[in-house]
Amino acid sequence: MERLLKQRTEILRALCSGGSAEQLESILDVLLSKEEITWEDYQNIQVTGRPLNSNARQLLDLVYTKGADTCELFLAALKQILPKEQGAALHFLERSSTLDELEDTQGTWTEMVLRQRPSLVWKLQGCVHDAVDALVESGHFSSADANEVQLPVYTPSQQARRLLDHVRFKGESASKTLLQFVQQSEEPQSSQNQDELLNSREFLKKFKKKLRSFVSAQSCFLSTYGRTSHMSLEDIFTEVQLELPDNKPVRLEDIVSPEDAVNEEADTVLVSGVAGSGKSILLQRLHLLWSQGVALQDFLLVFPFSCRRLNSELRELSLQELLFQHCCWPDRGQEEIFQFILDHPRLILFTFDGLDELKQSFSDDQRLCCPTQRAPVHVLLFNLIQGSLMKGVWKVVTSRPDAVGPGLKQHLRREILLKGFSPVGIESFVRQHHRDPTVAAKVMESLQANTALLGLCHSPVLCWIVSQCHKELLGCGEGKPQTLTDVYLMILQHFFQHKHVLENPTGAGWLQEHVETVLNLGKLAFDGISTSCYVFSGIDLEMCNVAEREIWTGFLIQSRNVSQINGKCYEFLHLTIQCFFAALHFVLSPNVERSAVKKLFDLWDATEKGQNSTCFGVCLLDKRGRALKNDRNAAETPNLQIVSTFVSGLLSQRHKSLWLHYCSSAALEEKARQAAKSLSKGMHRHFRLIPRPVPGEKKSMHALPQFVWLIKCIYEMQDSKIAKDAMSKLEVDHLKLTYCDIGPVECTALAFVLQHLKNPIGINLDNNSVGDVGVEQLLPCMHICNSLYLRNNNITDEGIRKLTDKGVQWDNFQKIALFNNRLTDACTQHFSYLLKTKQNFLSLRLGNNNITADGAKLLAEGLKQNRSLTHLGLWGNHIGDEGAEVIANALESSPSLVWLSLVGNGVGSAGACALSKIIRNSPSLEELWLTDNCITRTGAESLIEALEKNQRVKSVWLRGNDLSSDEVTKLNQREPRLLF
Repeated sequence: MERLLKQRTEILRALCSGGSAEQLESILDVLLSKEEITWEDYQNIQVTGRPLNSNARQLLDLVYTKGADTCELFLAALKQILPKEQGAALHFLERSSTLDELEDTQGTWTEMVLRQRPSLVWKLQGCVHDAVDALVESGHFSSADANEVQLPVYTPSQQARRLLDHVRFKGESASKTLLQFVQQSEEPQSSQNQDELLNSREFLKKFKKKLRSFVSAQSCFLSTYGRTSHMSLEDIFTEVQLELPDNKPVRLEDIVSPEDAVNEEADTVLVSGVAGSGKSILLQRLHLLWSQGVALQDFLLVFPFSCRRLNSELRELSLQELLFQHCCWPDRGQEEIFQFILDHPRLILFTFDGLDELKQSFSDDQRLCCPTQRAPVHVLLFNLIQGSLMKGVWKVVTSRPDAVGPGLKQHLRREILLKGFSPVGIESFVRQHHRDPTVAAKVMESLQANTALLGLCHSPVLCWIVSQCHKELLGCGEGKPQTLTDVYLMILQHFFQHKHVLENPTGAGWLQEHVETVLNLGKLAFDGISTSCYVFSGIDLEMCNVAEREIWTGFLIQSRNVSQINGKCYEFLHLTIQCFFAALHFVLSPNVERSAVKKLFDLWDATEKGQNSTCFGVCLLDKRGRALKNDRNAAETPNLQIVSTFVSGLLSQRHKSLWLHYCSSAALEEKARQAAKSLSKGMHRHFRLIPRPVPGEKKSMHALPQFVWLIKCIYEMQDSKIAKDAMSKLEVDHLKLTYCDIGPVECTALAFVLQHLKNPIGINLDNNSVGDVGVEQLLPCMHICNSLYLRNNNITDEGIRKLTDKGVQWDNFQKIALFNNRLTDACTQHFSYLLKTKQNFLSLRLGNNNITADGAKLLAEGLKQNRSLTHLGLWGNHIGDEGAEVIANALESSPSLVWLSLVGNGVGSAGACALSKIIRNSPSLEELWLTDNCITRTGAESLIEALEKNQRVKSVWLRGNDLSSDEVTKLNQREPRLLF
C-alpha cells in the first residue's frame, strides 16, 4: 500500500499516457476477473464523459481502500500491462507478484467468462462481428444488443469488453455459447475451408470496403489547418508544385510511379518540403483519391500513418498489430488478410506522414525481417523504409528536407520535392477559400500590392492564415504584414477577436484579456517542442493549466488518433503554430532566463561541433528553479529553427509595445540585445570559415543552411544595424546558395541583408525555388550584384520582365544564367531591351528553355546593337536553322563575343553555313559549340573554310551531328580545331 502511495503521481501518468483508456480498462479487466472489485465498482469508475485522469484517480482510491491484497494484485496487473519503457520508471514493479501466481480455478460458464475476461478481450477483438452473429443466431442477442456492442465509436478492445458485459447478464447459456465460439475460432481450419476462404476473397472485399470508408472519413475534411471551419478537402484543395530534383514536374497521381527511379531495388518514395508546404494535405488528398477510386488503383489496400501520433505508441508491436490497431481493424479474417498482405506486397501501399516528427532519427542499425516479431514502432518504421521488412510494399514518406540524411536517401526509390503554391495556385486557393468574388478580389489586390506577403503565401499554411484573416488584412491600413511573425500575430488576433476588426493588427489592446491563455498555450507548446511531443493528452493540458475555454480559442484541435478514441488528445492547428506559441513562451515567460536566448541561437554552433546542446533543458525550469533534463533529440529538432525565427520577430522593436504590459522593458531589451548579439556573432563565425581563394580565382563562399536561417532571423528582427554590421565583414567575390531551399520568403530576407554589402558580388542561387515572386523579392539587393545564377528555379517570362525592367538601371549587373527554367520566346523581348540599353552587359545564358526561332529573332534585335556581350548560351532550345541564321547575322560584326553555344537546337547545315560568317569575321570569338545538332558534311565544310580565315578561334564542337565516322576522321585531319 505504501508503494502505491509513494508513486501515485507516476502511476497516474503511466495510466493516462497518450490519452488512451486501454491500459486502465485492461487493469479493470484483471480486477474484475479476480473479483477484487464488483460490477458496481467497475461502473462507478467507467463513467462515460468523465476525463481519463479522473477515472484513474477513482481507481487508485478504490484499490487503496480495498487493502493490501488488492494493491498487490493491482501492481501485478500494472507490471504486465505497461510497456517496458513506462514500467522501468516504476521501480517497485520489479518486486510485484505476477498474475500467473494468482490464477484461480474454473467454475460455471458465467464465472469462466468473468475469470477469463483479460484473455477473452484479446481473443475477441479481431472477431467481435462473428461472435455477435453467433449470439444472435443462437437467440441470446437481439439486433439492438448487436448494434450497441458494435458502435463504431468503440475501439475493437472496447467492443470486446461490451460484448462480455452483455453476455454476463444473459445467463449461463449465452456464456457457454460465447466460450464455445472462442474455442472453435482458435482451432485450425481445415485446408479445404482455408482454400474456400482464400478463393472467395469475401473477407478481403469487406475489409477493403471498410478501409476505403475509413480513409475517406479521415480525408474528407482538412486535417492539418482549418479543420475548425470544417472545410471539405474537395472544395478547398489547390494543386501544389511537385518536382523531381532535376526540375521535372510530377503530377500528384504519379507520386508512386516506377519511372525516374534513382534506386531500382528500393520501394520507398520520399516527398520532402519545408514546414507549411502542404505535405500532410498532399497525402490526405492522395488517400481521398484512392478511396474514391480515382488514383492509386493498382493498390488494393492503403494504410495511412501519422508519425506524430505514432510517437505516443509506447508498446512494442508486431507489423500486424501496427496495421490493424493504428489503421482499420478487420471485422473478420484478420489472419487471412494479413497473410494476403504478406503474399501480395506489390498490391499494398503504406504512407507515413511527418518522418521528421518522430522522436528518433532514422537509423538502419537494428535490422528486423519477421513481420510477426514485436519491436518498438520506430524500429518497425525504419525497417519498412529500408526494405528489410515487407520488401515489395510501396511506401510514401513525407519529411522536411533537413531531416533527410544520406543514411535514408540510399534507401529511396525516388525523391519528390514539394514546392508549395505557384502564383496561380495562390490565386486559386484564395478564390476557393472566399466564395464571395468581391472579397477574393480584394484579398488578391492586397497581396499583389505587398510582394513580401505574397512571397509568404507560397507556403500553403501561410496562404490559409492570410485568407482566414482577410478582415484583419484588409483593415490594417499602412501596417500590412511583412514578416512571418507579423502573419502569425495576425492569426493570434483573429482567433482572439474574430468578431471585430482593429485598425492596427499589431496594437496591444486585443491581447490584454488573453495573455493568460497565451502563456498557458505557450508553456504547452514549449514543453512539447522540447520533447518532440506534438499530441497532448488531457493530463498534459492540465499540467500546463490549459482549461477548456483555452481549447475553444481554436489553436488546439482534437487529434484523430484511432488507438486513443476513448481519451481525447489534442494537437496544435499546425506545427508552425506550436512553434509560434513556444516562441511566445520564450519571450514572455518569467521562467525563461534572459541568457537562454543566447543558448537558443548558439545551438547551431554547438551542433556543428558535435556537442550536446542543453538549450531547452536550461530554459525549462521546475517550481524550485532547477533545470529539467531533456532528451538530446529535442535539442537537435529542426523545429528549434522555426522557434528562434519567431523569437527574433517577437523581440523586434516594431512589436515591443505588445509585450510591455506583461514584461519589464529591461528584460525585453536584454533579450533583444542577446538575440542581436548572437545573430551578429553567428554571421561572423560563418564568415571566418571561408577558405582562402586559390591563386588566380575569385574568393567565394558556399553558404550552409545555418547562414540562410541567420539571415531570416535578422529579417524578422527588421534591424538594419545588424544587417549592416554583418555585411561589413563579408569580403567575397561570389556567394553560393545552391540547394539551400531558397524560396520567395528566403529571397525577401536575403535582399534585406545583402543590400548592405559594400562591394559588388556574384550570387549563385542555382537549384532552389526562387520563382517569379522570389525574383521580385531580390530586386532591392540587385544593385550590388554583378552576376546572378538562377538555374532550376521555375522562373517564367513574367519574372524576367520584372528583373530586366530594373536591371537596366544597375551599373554593376553584367551576367545572368537561367538554365532549366520555364522561359519562352516572350522573355527574349525583355533581354533584347536589356542588351540594347546596357552596353556593359557581358554574359547571357538561357540554356534548356523553350525558345524558338521567333524568340531568336527578337533577341537578335538586341544583339545587333550590343557591343559588350562576351558569352551567349542558348543550348537545349528549339531555334533551328532559321534561328541560327538570325543569330549569326546579328553577331557577325560583334566586337566582343568570345563564346557561343547552340548545342541541341536542331541546327542543320544551313544554320552552320550562316554561323560560319561569325567565325570568318569575328575579332574575338574563341569557342563555338554546335554539339548534338543535325549538321552534315556540307555544313562542316563551310565551318572549315571559315576557320582557315580566322586563326584566333580555338575550337568548334561538332560531336553528335549527322556525320559518319569516316567523315569525322577526314574532317578532323583537315582541321584539328573541329572537335568530335
